[in-house]
Amino acid sequence: MICADLHVHSNFSSDGKAKMEDMIDKAIKLGLKTLCFTDHMDYDYPKIYDYSFQFDIDNYLKKLQILKEKYKSQIEILIGLELGMQPHISDSMYKLINSFPFDFIIGSIHIVNQMDPYYPQYWENITEEEGIVKCFEEIQKCCEIYQGFHVCGHIDYVVRYAPSSKIKYQEYSYPYYKDVLDEILKTLLNHGKGIEVNTSGYKYGLGHPHPKTEILKRYKELGGEIITIGSDAHLPQHLCYDFDKAEALLKNLGYKYYTIFKEGKPNMIKL
Repeated sequence: MICADLHVHSNFSSDGKAKMEDMIDKAIKLGLKTLCFTDHMDYDYPKIYDYSFQFDIDNYLKKLQILKEKYKSQIEILIGLELGMQPHISDSMYKLINSFPFDFIIGSIHIVNQMDPYYPQYWENITEEEGIVKCFEEIQKCCEIYQGFHVCGHIDYVVRYAPSSKIKYQEYSYPYYKDVLDEILKTLLNHGKGIEVNTSGYKYGLGHPHPKTEILKRYKELGGEIITIGSDAHLPQHLCYDFDKAEALLKNLGYKYYTIFKEGKPNMIKL
C-alpha cells in the first residue's frame, strides 16, 4: 500500500476550499502515514484570470508547524509547495525556497506565454497538437533554467484541457511527442530531478495518471528512479485517488520503490 500522498492542497491555494485539518483527518482515516501539503505558489499568474495562486507564506508555515505537532502521534505532516514555473521568475522562486524550510517542492507548469491551458483562450488560433507541444517546450525550458524543485509535476497536465475528447482519450500518445518529451526527461535526469505520478488523471477520466504510462516507462528506460505519488487533491474525498491503480501500474513497469522527500532529501520506500 502506498502510504504517502505528496501532492495535496488546502484553502491556502486560490482554488482550494478545504481546511488543512479536514484533509488531515481524512488522511488518518485512510491509513496514510505521511501527508505533504503542496499549496500553489505561482508568481506572475496572469491577472486576467480568476485566481492569484499566491498566499501568505509565513502564515502557511506557522499553521503547518502547529499541525505537525498536533497530529504527530497519528500522521507525519510534511511542508511542501507546488511552484508554478515560468522562465522569467526563476530569481523569485530561488529566493522563496532558499528563505524557508520546505521538505518537498513540486515544479509545475500552469502558464505558457502568459496563458493557462485550463482556459479556452489558450487553444484559440492553434491546433491542439501545437498547444500541447508549446506546453511541453515550456516545461523543457523551465527545467533547464531552474532547478529549485525535487520533481516535475503532472508533466502532461495540458492534455487534460484539450478541447476535443479525441485528443484527450485517443490520439495523445508518447510516440507523437517523443522528441520533446525525451528532452524533458533527459533534462530532469541530468539535474538529478524526479517526476511525480499524479493520479488526478484517473479522476478526470483520462484512463491514466499524469504522466501517462508510456512516459513513465521511458523515464525508467532512461535510468529514472525518483517517483513521488500524489493525488493533487483539493478536497478530502480526493485524497489517495486511485492509488491502487498507480501502484499496480508502477509495479507492472518494473518500479520497485516510490519516494518521499523529507527536508529535501529523498527516501526510497518499497512498493
